[in-house]
Amino acid sequence: MKETATFGAGCFWGVEACFMKIDGVLSTATGYMGGTLENPGYKEVCSGNTGHAEVLQLEFDSTVVTYDTLLDSFWSIHNPTTLNQQGPDMGTQYRSVIFCHTDDQITLAENSKEKLQNSGKYSSEIVTQIVHAEPFYRAEEYHQQYLKKHGLGSCSVNL
Repeated sequence: MKETATFGAGCFWGVEACFMKIDGVLSTATGYMGGTLENPGYKEVCSGNTGHAEVLQLEFDSTVVTYDTLLDSFWSIHNPTTLNQQGPDMGTQYRSVIFCHTDDQITLAENSKEKLQNSGKYSSEIVTQIVHAEPFYRAEEYHQQYLKKHGLGSCSVNL
């Protein structure tokens, strides 16, 4: 069954590269979600004035990969305890956020966050937002599969 998931975990280039490797992920698109401006561009989002997060929206086959597995990947690729920052990238556009497309996704995301918080992996509180999905605005074409186009494997921060 085809479903949609949307994650913000810092710069969307690295997030996309990680999720593209997962069996059952059918397609990916980098973009913007969670702000006030309709159809924002990269420069507007980077200004920090639109309220959007850089996100990856993906379609996945839930008979091949579960939403819980995607959540596990999401948690593993960034530091969910840093507010509005991942590595050198700072600003609300780099916040840790899960935009949920169904009530089931909200429940699974909240349970996953609580389990991780209680695991003792982090000494600080997880600041990841879990909210209902908002309109998705696809990023400019040069941002789509950016790392792959440039022969780069990742740009993720070492945790």
